[in-house]
Amino acid sequence: MGAKSRSSRPKRSRLAPEQLRWRCDPAELPFRSTDELGDCPINIFGQPRAQEALRLGLAGRAEGYNIFVSGEVGSGRSTVVRRMLSEIEPGQAAPPDLVYVRNFEDPDRPRRMTFPAGRGKVFRKAMHELVEGLARDLHHLFDSAPYRKRRATHVEQASAGQKAKLKEFEKRVQAEGFSLVQVQMGPFVQSRLVPIVAGNPVDMDQLEALVDSDQFEADQFTELKRKHSALQVELEALGKEMHGLARELRQQIRALDRQLAQPLVEEGIQDLRGAFETETLTTFLEQVSEDVLNRLDEFRRAEDDESEGQDGSQVALSAEARARYEVNVVVDNSPTEGLPVIWETNPSYRNLFGTIEKSPSESGEWETDHSRIKAGSLLRAHGGFLVLDAMDALVEPGVWAALKRTLRHRQVEIQSFDPAFLFPGASLKPEPASIDVKVVMIGTRQIYGLLYAVDEDFKKIFKVKAEFANHTPLDRDEMMNYACLIHKRVRAEHLPPFHRDAVAGVIEQGVRLAGDRSRLTTRFTEIADLVREAGYWAREAGSKQVRATHLEQALARRVYRVNLVEELMRERMAQGVVLLDVEGQKVGQVNGLALLDVGDHVFAQPSRITATTAMGRSGIIDIDREAQMSGAIHTKGVLILTGFLRARFAQSKPLTLTASICFEQSYGGIDGDSASSTELYALLSSLAQAPIRQGIAVTGSVNQRGEVQPIGAINPKIEGYFDLCRLKGLSGEQGVMIPSRNLSQLMLRSDVVLAVRQGRFHVWGVATVEEGLEVLTGIPAGERDGTGAYPSGTLFARVDARLRELAEGVARFGPADAGFPH
Repeated sequence: MGAKSRSSRPKRSRLAPEQLRWRCDPAELPFRSTDELGDCPINIFGQPRAQEALRLGLAGRAEGYNIFVSGEVGSGRSTVVRRMLSEIEPGQAAPPDLVYVRNFEDPDRPRRMTFPAGRGKVFRKAMHELVEGLARDLHHLFDSAPYRKRRATHVEQASAGQKAKLKEFEKRVQAEGFSLVQVQMGPFVQSRLVPIVAGNPVDMDQLEALVDSDQFEADQFTELKRKHSALQVELEALGKEMHGLARELRQQIRALDRQLAQPLVEEGIQDLRGAFETETLTTFLEQVSEDVLNRLDEFRRAEDDESEGQDGSQVALSAEARARYEVNVVVDNSPTEGLPVIWETNPSYRNLFGTIEKSPSESGEWETDHSRIKAGSLLRAHGGFLVLDAMDALVEPGVWAALKRTLRHRQVEIQSFDPAFLFPGASLKPEPASIDVKVVMIGTRQIYGLLYAVDEDFKKIFKVKAEFANHTPLDRDEMMNYACLIHKRVRAEHLPPFHRDAVAGVIEQGVRLAGDRSRLTTRFTEIADLVREAGYWAREAGSKQVRATHLEQALARRVYRVNLVEELMRERMAQGVVLLDVEGQKVGQVNGLALLDVGDHVFAQPSRITATTAMGRSGIIDIDREAQMSGAIHTKGVLILTGFLRARFAQSKPLTLTASICFEQSYGGIDGDSASSTELYALLSSLAQAPIRQGIAVTGSVNQRGEVQPIGAINPKIEGYFDLCRLKGLSGEQGVMIPSRNLSQLMLRSDVVLAVRQGRFHVWGVATVEEGLEVLTGIPAGERDGTGAYPSGTLFARVDARLRELAEGVARFGPADAGFPH
């Protein structure tokens, strides 16, 4: 490939200078110098951290800011939580009531509605009175003389029409020599055509028997049979017409019922609509109105009930009919004052999330409806706080997974959950209820550590931990806390005041120490030391204020005091004692980045990683592991490489090769998997015989799917390689390739960012091995087509061809490494 192609492709993953460091804009700080701050309170100090965390958690309603109170049993956790909850000012109206009603369009999905506190049960009573009132009014309507008269008119008209058509058809039947007789067929009466012979009706089957015995003329029977068939067709058509007239009569009666009942129904609905105003009420009442009008027969059947209404009228509705319009108030906040606080001492699934009760029907099956929906503690705590014990919640079946899902989506889905119930029967899926609830979970440090380690959702839904932490969220308040900390140290030690650009620099260093752009470190001893040293260098320069340049000088000199070992090793690389190329291209050779910790200083040690491949069956040999110089995590990273090769290249052939991977000139122990992607690149380069750019150092772990995973200590790794390249001479082709998932941790030194801005150094962020290969080799990795093959000319196509060649060679010659130790 040409140089133009190789240089253009990596730009897609090349990071801009703005991505390499989060900047704190000094203009956002509401002061020019710390001497303007006066008596500045420092909220970070002076309070027990657990109480501060609780205040933070209890004060806000942001998503995910639930609280885990961590501590040993008997340490007063519940007492502190109870006291702080009692100190919350009510100040707000009680949360709304929650009700469920029938969904007439989909009865299996009951509708949810909310009303102001206390109005839910008022609406339930009003709805009950509406249905009872309609039952009485419709009873009087259908029992009235005008209604009976109009209905009788429709019936008489329809009956007269039917009789006329039947009489006309009977005349035609008689004219043709037949008679229309009625025959009982079980519970039904059926009309049949019977021929008249010698003045008597004779069945067609009897006539056919007489023809067979020569007692009746065959020609005459044939003629009668022809007429019978024609009349039978007319009879069937007449039957259909009669059914149509009957259906039309029923439609007319229903239309009459609806026409007369509609004003009564609409009047009652309108009164209810005027008394309650919610967004979903109008739709529900429209459905109620339509359902009542469609079920007037149920109200008509109430006439035959023996019970009496308040005015003595027979108006009783069936229990099933009443249940259709019943309002189920699942949460009644009429007695609630302010925000609800619920202590759930038995956090079972039913008690937390609610349930849908069932009862056996007459047929023995379990049935339910919207009136059987029951709320749990989460719904009762809506708008307020729910406190529960972590261990109790974790041991209850299904509770923890459902709690995470509920808090993540901020809505409760009420289900009939009972693991011991073997016959679920009918089931409902009520409309989910949105909740705004603050969950306070009380548990031990061991439970917190376990959940944090094994459950990736835990940290998303319990963002507040009531315990001492190593960092704090980055926000304006905490930035001002940093400013107040600096101001206090300046006053206490008589240092020059800090200009706001120096304060911004301290904040940026706090972000770097926290290892996350969204957080600030709470390692205030290091921050205070940095403030002192920056003040020292400002005085040395004769400045009356500490500026950002003095802060950068303090950071640089701090590193200089402890990086003697790093400089010696870097000089050995520059002199060629430690072999490391930072220019040119090589096959099967990549620069990796290891991390060395000498106690008071952590720095990157670039290392040459090489790979060789040959025919054989030994697989991938980790030389460092064979020499017992690597740890378990590094060994795991190497084993993952085999999984990657199997997934990508051993689907249609066996994976047969012998390869060796080594950290060259490494004389100490190696552990961690941050070089696994580097090792994979070297291995693929050797197989494909594709040269790798030696100016690029690589870090990042990889999984079997080829996804490049984030690693730790990303900033010192990049800076260490930059320092080496600068010592050997920056050519503009050097840089570091990192996992793109580490971008939020980048807080590189200003000189590194400047070099990137000037095009003398580069940083690439990649998410997959394919992206990394294209950066390193300039050759696209390639994706399988529909046949499972890689496109010609791609790197993976070359790897696939080489592996096939090795497999075929082993099949012909046997393993090349048979008998050799490994």
